[in-house]
Amino acid sequence: MKEISIKDIESIKIGQVENREAATGCTVFLSENGMRAGLDVRGGGPASRDSQLMNPLMSSQEIHGIVLSGGSAFGLGAANGVMKYLEEKGVGLDVGVTKVPLVVQTDLFDLTIGDAFTRPDAEMGYQAAICADKEPNYKDGNFGAGCGATVGKLLGMDFCMKAGIGSYAIQIEDFKIGAVVALNALGDIFDHKTGKKIAGLLSEDKKSFRNAFEVMKSNLRVVENKFAGNTTLGVVITNAEFNKTQLCRIAGLAHNGFASSIRPVHTSADGDSIFAVSVGDVKVDADLVGTMAADVMSEAIIRAVTSAETAYGYPAYKDIFVDG
Repeated sequence: MKEISIKDIESIKIGQVENREAATGCTVFLSENGMRAGLDVRGGGPASRDSQLMNPLMSSQEIHGIVLSGGSAFGLGAANGVMKYLEEKGVGLDVGVTKVPLVVQTDLFDLTIGDAFTRPDAEMGYQAAICADKEPNYKDGNFGAGCGATVGKLLGMDFCMKAGIGSYAIQIEDFKIGAVVALNALGDIFDHKTGKKIAGLLSEDKKSFRNAFEVMKSNLRVVENKFAGNTTLGVVITNAEFNKTQLCRIAGLAHNGFASSIRPVHTSADGDSIFAVSVGDVKVDADLVGTMAADVMSEAIIRAVTSAETAYGYPAYKDIFVDG
């Protein structure tokens, strides 16, 4: 087994665009020949578009693009730009008069970080699609959908940390699997191998951590207006051959990676969603791939923390574990 770049998985391209002043952006995954895809949503507050395309009961067997975006539900228009770009290239489902690109999207909440009224739109989606197609520019850190990502928001924005987007991929013989995650969680973040907390709810002096779960237990009353500026988004990519039903199962197993790295996770204030996509024909056991999906997702979460840079007044991992 060896570590590879997420960009080493063939037949899928990733492009990113961000507006640093507004603290938002989008990350686009393209597969002109189509990718089989499944989806599993565990959080209580998702913002998504055309998610039913991944339902095994629906007739479409492949999609052409995935968009991860900031802007909450306002940012769902970014997919329009991706569709426009793909239609111009003649990519999509042939309906006689044109080809309809099948593009799905899910968004995280970053409206409280920069400019709440500047969100990813069709133009940003179009530019991200160009990047993906012509010069894939994926990078971990404060880029794309991770531009305005933060974690540890149980007490609101005053004691949270900057996170970002992260990736991790491996290869065993001819089999490849990787994950990309835009980390924007309500809860604390842990290294799944050591159990060490690496990001989350900060102490009063912002030099160490508080335990978000213990803070929750200290007040058992029902919180009617729980802070909801969250949602972690993930994409698992493999060159193994699976159908939609299997990919929905793999996406569900990948959520174990969320659960081992984020606490609390899958709350009513998160919209946690994971896509699983197949872009190859390598024969591998689906349960094995699902278990490995959880591992690469956990590693991608670590990268989303450690690659983030301090921004918008929010400290990053490097401030606490390097400077401190």
